[in-house]
Formats: sequence, structure tokens, C-alpha cells
Amino acid sequence: MKLQYLLQNNINWKFSAINEDQELAKQIQTRLIDLGILEGSADGSFGPISILALKKFQQLTKTNEPDYIGSVTARHLIQVKPEYLPQPVLKLGNDLASRIVKYMLAKQYKLFTDSQYYNIVYVEGINPNGTLNNDNPNYFNDIRSVITFENGVPKLAGIWEATTEPGAKYTYRPMNPNGVARIHFGQYKAWSVGMHGTSNPHEALVQVAPVTVYRDLNKDFIRIGDRIETGLFGINQHWGYDFPKNDIVGASAGCLVGRSTKGHREFMALVKRDQRFLTTKQYVFISTIIPGDDLVKNFPVA
Repeated sequence: MKLQYLLQNNINWKFSAINEDQELAKQIQTRLIDLGILEGSADGSFGPISILALKKFQQLTKTNEPDYIGSVTARHLIQVKPEYLPQPVLKLGNDLASRIVKYMLAKQYKLFTDSQYYNIVYVEGINPNGTLNNDNPNYFNDIRSVITFENGVPKLAGIWEATTEPGAKYTYRPMNPNGVARIHFGQYKAWSVGMHGTSNPHEALVQVAPVTVYRDLNKDFIRIGDRIETGLFGINQHWGYDFPKNDIVGASAGCLVGRSTKGHREFMALVKRDQRFLTTKQYVFISTIIPGDDLVKNFPVA
């Protein structure tokens, strides 16, 4: 069944029944994805996240059809174009959160501005105060941040010392014969809450979908010229065992690592307050990894 059938026959279709009709579920998901409201792919499994997105669409279009799709919702889903949906009014300054947001907008990355939606962003080669550093190898000299919005104003809900790169241990003695993994800058929907590690297991964001990495076969600690691979590599977001800032030791073989145990626990507690995670504990988080030098070049500190 399609939305056109609901519209033509003036049928009210309960949210709970959408999952019983895969054709209808996929059509609705496709439209919500096209409109930038739903993440992921149209798989026909209309679960809590799809319902949350559909409710948001109804709020934006003021359909007044709670818990069901009627003729108004069906017509809007068929006809509405992205540019016709009300857009959030962002109030951006020159603080670090605003500069990161400006960079993400320029790259056309997904940005979540709803209340209790969290943006996980790593910036390589930058200090917590927003200044560039030398991005020396084997240092915790990157940041892990979580950005939220309050009335259109971006806020750093949390910021911690981190590394987006593998340390010397696994660069010189890689577990993969093609070289240690170094994540490709970009945005990935690839992590769910799970457990990392065996000797010191702890709660983390665990890779569940493909990401792209460079393989540092020549062990020079840079991406240029390295082989590129995409897949499941165990690129988790975990803690760095409180190792010193100037020595990653064995904390990273390519993972996204917050240096301190305390800071990592703060990070996990924060992202688990995301409305989408509260809706379904299996929510797959998006994270963005950007180069600090490019950020500062395009959006410098005033």
C-alpha cells in the first residue's frame, strides 16, 4: 500500500500498523530521509526512531493527526519539499562551538538542533581552548566534543582531550599487515552503546557500521598516499586509561579515544541522554571527525 491510497480513500492509519506494511513503511522512510528528518536507510522496519521522525514531520507541518497518518499527513508527505519545511534559526558567534557548526554546515554534514539531540564531533590537532597545536604523533592532542543547541545557540555540552589517531605502539607494530588504521575525516553513522576491551572492559560507543580508514603501511603517521579501506575495523570510542598527554601508549590502534577515564564516563553519560537513544537503546550514533587546521583556516578565531 502507498500513501496515495491512504489519501485517495481518506484512511487513518495508526503508527503501530505501519510496520505491518513494508511498502508503506519504506515509502514513508524514503520521504522522511529526503526531507532530512530521518537518518539511515529506508529498510521497511518502522521502529521507534522512524516514528519519532514522523512525529517531528507532523509537528513541522502542523497536521494535527496524532498517532496516525490521515489524509493531511499523507498529502504533506507526498507533496512537501525540503525547502518548504521551517528551518531552525541558528545564532552563531565566533566561539569554538559556533565555528565547528559553521564548518559542519559548509561541509553539508548532518547537524541536529532539536532539544536533547547531541552532535559528537572530534577535531584533530586542536586544543580544548580552540587553538591549534602541532598535532605531534603519539599525543592526546585532539578533542572530543558534544554540541547541543539552546534556542538556536550551539553549546559545548562537553569537551575532552582525545586522540583520533593511533599511537606509536600500533603504528610500528600494527595488528593488520596493511598497516595501522587512521580514520578518514568525515561523518559516519556507525556507533552504538556497547562494551570495549577484554582486560579492562568498559562501556563505550562500539563500531557497528562501516567507516573509512587509511592504512599507514609506511609508518609515517600521516594519511597522504596511504591505502584507503572501508569496513568494520573495531574503531570504537573508548577511554585512554589516563595515560599521559604526551604518550598514547597502547590506548589506540585507530580508535577515537578520550584520554581520561573520568572524562569518558562523562561523555557516555551525556550521549545516553540523547532522545534517540532513550527511544531505542540500539540507536546508532553519528560522529564527525574534522581536521583542526582546516577548521581554523576557514573559520579563524577573531
